[in-house]
Amino acid sequence: MLCHDDVIGTRKISFIIYLTEVGWGRDDGGCLELYDAVQEESNEDQDEDEKKSSSSTATSHRHVPTALPTKTILPNFNTMAYFVVKPGVSFHSVQEVFNVDKPRLSIQGWYHAKEQPIDIENATLQRLKSSGRGEDTEGEFEPLPPVVANDDMKQETALEAVSMTQQNESSSTPHNLREEDINFLSQYINKAYLSSQSMNEIQKRFENESSVQLRHFLLDEWNTKITTAMNNEDTRDKLGNDRPSLDYQVGITNKWKAVGPAHKQRFLQYDDATNTTTAANCSDTGEYMHHIRHTLFKSTSFGKWLGYITSLDYPLGHRGRVRRFRPGLDYTVAHYGVLTTHSVLDATLCFCAGNGEQCTFDEETNELIGSDDDAIWESGDVGGFECYIAADESGEDDNDGPEAEYVDEDDTRLLSVSASNNTLSLVYRDPGTMRFVKYVGR
Repeated sequence: MLCHDDVIGTRKISFIIYLTEVGWGRDDGGCLELYDAVQEESNEDQDEDEKKSSSSTATSHRHVPTALPTKTILPNFNTMAYFVVKPGVSFHSVQEVFNVDKPRLSIQGWYHAKEQPIDIENATLQRLKSSGRGEDTEGEFEPLPPVVANDDMKQETALEAVSMTQQNESSSTPHNLREEDINFLSQYINKAYLSSQSMNEIQKRFENESSVQLRHFLLDEWNTKITTAMNNEDTRDKLGNDRPSLDYQVGITNKWKAVGPAHKQRFLQYDDATNTTTAANCSDTGEYMHHIRHTLFKSTSFGKWLGYITSLDYPLGHRGRVRRFRPGLDYTVAHYGVLTTHSVLDATLCFCAGNGEQCTFDEETNELIGSDDDAIWESGDVGGFECYIAADESGEDDNDGPEAEYVDEDDTRLLSVSASNNTLSLVYRDPGTMRFVKYVGR
């Protein structure tokens, strides 16, 4: 159960009586995780309506949980844990149970007050359903470099760039992609995705389905470097291959930083403010991915290529980051803060265990056929997939639990994209659509 504050209606005291096996240990998981509530950074760009709100509900007075728990409690047999339920304060979660042979049994419930708390708008559920300022977790868009024409080096406007992509069906190459663009892209991207025929095929598929997965996306040399570094770091950190971490600090360095707040997300984000990493001096996963993001994904050539294969024209801006999801620890949550007022193209390049092959489904055995690693990711059994769901147009519902917006059975589910090694996933996301990365289990 992910981080939340338990605030629904008139709940006042939350309690749990544990009926687990005697001798429950840390390695079994299932701990009650408690978080400090820290004051949210004030937003100086609040609109007038927000500035007029009462001091108890102003953005600058709200609290959010830390990214990592500050205390854990073992579910020891015949013990009871309880706490006061308070909006934006009583943040807690339940750790995954790692021992499949030990059920985590408990009696759980609430004692209620006569009235709702006066600051219930600061509760987790209300915050997840708010699209106001301060709720976004994806950051601002930055402009891409403008397209420059070759003949007179004149900077083209977005409209001029658009006109270059409108070619007739018989044209052998996209008009906006020049030889120097293809030469640059071919240093990184599988050449199978750079031919006119394949680009036209991708374009038609994307137009029909609004999404596409491009497997074996980077050249083998890049894939080998990244996966080798990734496997070495997982081995060092004792992660993967059914090895969840019991250390919340695992993988955190001066460049890999834990990102929260935990009621919306937790993962490690690579942060290198220098932006000086070159292909020659890359040595670890973060450096390789950082280089790919800044050199390839932010390039004019990649923008042209994306614009053509999606028929969306040259992108007006971009935002992104390098993330690491640790098994047994990390996730993102669907919330209204990620909603956009206009359509966007989500581009996600994924690296994980496996060969990145598409598995086939055997109807007789009811099993996925492929490598074990590819099959486990595609099955969704260990999470890690990116899920798209429609926001609830009916408004808030106080009867929903804190996880109501991202349960697997939610009937607003639109699309799930499985994690797959060296695979670029492109998804056209309309306004009113949320996305999240399912908690990565062991």
